[in-house]
Amino acid sequence: MSTPSTVDRAFETALYDTADDALDTAASLLAADPAADAELARRGEEFVATAWRRGWQPADLVRIVRRELDDVHVRLVAALIRAQAPDDRARGPRWAAQLDDLPDAEATAPPRTDRFSHATAVLELYRLLLRLPGLEPLETGAAGEAPRRGRENRPESRALARIRALLAKAEATGYPEEAEALSAKAQELMARHSVDEALLAAQAQGSATSPDTPGACRIGVEPPYEQAKAVLLDAVADANHCRAVWNETFGFSTVVGFEADLEAVELLYTSLLVQAEAAMTKAEAGQRAGGRKRTKTFRQSFLAAYAHRAGTRLRAAAEAATEAAATGAADANLLPVLASREVAVTDRVERMFPQTTTTRLRGAADAAGWTEGTRAADAARVGHHRPLKRG
Repeated sequence: MSTPSTVDRAFETALYDTADDALDTAASLLAADPAADAELARRGEEFVATAWRRGWQPADLVRIVRRELDDVHVRLVAALIRAQAPDDRARGPRWAAQLDDLPDAEATAPPRTDRFSHATAVLELYRLLLRLPGLEPLETGAAGEAPRRGRENRPESRALARIRALLAKAEATGYPEEAEALSAKAQELMARHSVDEALLAAQAQGSATSPDTPGACRIGVEPPYEQAKAVLLDAVADANHCRAVWNETFGFSTVVGFEADLEAVELLYTSLLVQAEAAMTKAEAGQRAGGRKRTKTFRQSFLAAYAHRAGTRLRAAAEAATEAAATGAADANLLPVLASREVAVTDRVERMFPQTTTTRLRGAADAAGWTEGTRAADAARVGHHRPLKRG
């Protein structure tokens, strides 16, 4: 019996039938035929390539496999992504960064196990990959991403390096006042950097009314308390001239904006989440010392209040920095440039997500958690943001 026939029989038995006995039968077929291993791996690479055509990206696949399956499946999918990459087309710097973020080859190799267990894990992974729906495509350019004016060949700007350093210090300090000052300075630099990039783009194109093309990226919003985290990400995006749409089912938000602003959102959201979780742990310790047990409602309320207050403060800081830049700008086209970029972002969001819904934040009913979360956001120094969009 030919090897492809073994793989075909196993797939017919297991991939289109979710019963456990079907999986066991198919795994037995594959375990009994070592010559089928290469073909089985090749089919896995085809599943990965199909996922790319459906709008998925490397980080998305790893995220959904981690959410739905186990560590062994994460290792398997990472190995498949690496194996498929040489046969893929060039897709731009953000995609390349996701490939770089995969564990190295030794870490992705599955642990030694018996052939039946390995085949079972592979088939479980392929079942998931086969059923992945299409996602909104992020790619717009011929090279696989929104045009970035050769950004992939440019080193990180000095402004972004400073922002990164400020946020790292804010995360590390144990003093709220110092974290406040560092986070505020980081947001101020982000706003100035955004203005500089907008003017450079307009000058390069020779027109203030023809903005550079906005891009998009997906940022993981992981449980627990993912709704409050999605609100925080939405607030950070809003303050940095971006729009965020949350996909609760697959555990991410799609953020749309210009590249410098997307970079700022990724940096600031990650940092604020670290700061929020550290502050929440400290607040819980205080609650326990006062005789109150930790509760899920306390944590949900804490993060919800943190997101709400952080959004207000971020927006105020960004608006102040932008207004100062506009007042002192020698280029009279600054305000038209910023307005045209906002229109471009809104237009792309509406094209990508013609239908969105809003949702109310659930479980934020603990008064102590809300008070502590607001206090922590004030310490982190982070207008009102739009209702959370869900795709």
